[in-house]
Amino acid sequence: MKEHDRLLPIANVGRKMKQILPPNAKISKEAKETMQECVSEFISFVTAEASDHCHRERRKTVNGDDVCWALSSLGFDDYADPLRRYLHRYRELEGERAAAAAASHGVTAAAGGEEDGGGGGGDESSSSRCGLNVSGGQSTYFHVI
Repeated sequence: MKEHDRLLPIANVGRKMKQILPPNAKISKEAKETMQECVSEFISFVTAEASDHCHRERRKTVNGDDVCWALSSLGFDDYADPLRRYLHRYRELEGERAAAAAASHGVTAAAGGEEDGGGGGGDESSSSRCGLNVSGGQSTYFHVI
């Protein structure tokens, strides 16, 4: 796997770093590259744990709950708890948005659950498919539901 395939874009990393620093702060290229490596490794670490959790449960799709579980499992409860709250609110808003869209088209929204109860499928148009290459050349894909 190519190095740039496993790293977050350095421009995005630099932008996030600038958001927290004073406006006149300068960030060296080396600092951005170091942060890029660390953040990318952290994401791979958490994703691998979430993927293993799904594999043990005989599921193929990693969802937000799995990422929260992985964060807790790895000792990052300080991140997992706010992420759970965010995920809950995000799902509420997405449900409201879907209901509003259905109502505007004269369609009754059906009650839906999590995708991937083991049978695969699901409505691709109502979720975003994301992918992440993890160590060993394996690609892990998950849906943001």
